[in-house]
Amino acid sequence: MRPNCKPIHFIFDFVVKLSSKRLDLRLAHTWSIARSRGADKTSVVIVQLTDVDGVVGLGKAAPVARYGESAESVEAFCKRVDARKLSFNDVTSGMNYLGANSPGDMSAKCALNIALLDGAARRARKSIHNFLKLGFRENHHVTSFTIGIDRAEVIRKKVLEARRFPILKVKVGAADDAANLRALREVAPDKWLRVDANEGWQTKEQSLEMIERLAQDKFIQFIEQPMPAAAPVKDWTWLKQRSPLPIFADESYHHAADAERCAECFHGVNVKLVKTGGISAAFDALQAARKVGLKTMVGCMIESSVLISAAAHLAELCDYLDVDGNLLITNDPYRGVTAENGILSFTDTPEKFGLRVTARDAQSSVN
Repeated sequence: MRPNCKPIHFIFDFVVKLSSKRLDLRLAHTWSIARSRGADKTSVVIVQLTDVDGVVGLGKAAPVARYGESAESVEAFCKRVDARKLSFNDVTSGMNYLGANSPGDMSAKCALNIALLDGAARRARKSIHNFLKLGFRENHHVTSFTIGIDRAEVIRKKVLEARRFPILKVKVGAADDAANLRALREVAPDKWLRVDANEGWQTKEQSLEMIERLAQDKFIQFIEQPMPAAAPVKDWTWLKQRSPLPIFADESYHHAADAERCAECFHGVNVKLVKTGGISAAFDALQAARKVGLKTMVGCMIESSVLISAAAHLAELCDYLDVDGNLLITNDPYRGVTAENGILSFTDTPEKFGLRVTARDAQSSVN
């Protein structure tokens, strides 16, 4: 071999194996929001990519029924993927290939994008936030803790259990919202609160009336997605002009291309990896939102520490964080970013590269 020649295996720099495994995550409390009620568990899909050198990348899909996704649709998408079209050395080309495979399936693409970045960062011997040149300030980033829709007596119990968290997020959009908020304030009278309607109010007039009532509470930071995403832009701009509280888009904001329109309609946006299709697109969506003057938040679904840790790597691009999905379940099979007293930290993670996530036991591994 001539001096300075690369080893011949560089020609075969691709993923050789894609594995997936479905998991049922059990919720600590029955979960209800404006558009769905009474869930005790949720199905997710863990994916694992292995390249020719044995480097492994881990990812996860939390499919969203709101967008027609399920664990079955994620598994079906993964079966269509040719792993040889994916490489830890070229994440962008891999995502272009996945994008051409389907116009939707964002949760499945999210899992594969995270796995690609996990493998790429591991190969570079960096954490993902350093691989993306973002950094991560310890003892700086604080997540809210979410209280789902429930009966007033259960709301009180949930809020007491969450007393160590400095910021709560409460779901609304039910007939007994007022009673639930009173119950919350009985046990947490001066705790910072974020309110999420999940498209639960149907008109701009109803939304304004509800927001004006909420604004009487001086410890409420903002209201998230009060109306359906399909509401006309003119209704959103009408509401934005009159709202006494900042309005954040969730279901109305998916990609960087939505930033200009959302700047007309909202004060901020909630970016979720399962909506954008992974860390790479979420990075772009956060940057685009900041560029047009929107406040930024990274949010989550009910998730394990794989997706929560993936989202936490983007914390430096955010004004607010809502990454508590792993704190709402009782059987998280992975260890990653921690949230003691709501403060995110990677300090105690055994893994120092990539996602900085490890399986709690051998049963968590993807075969």
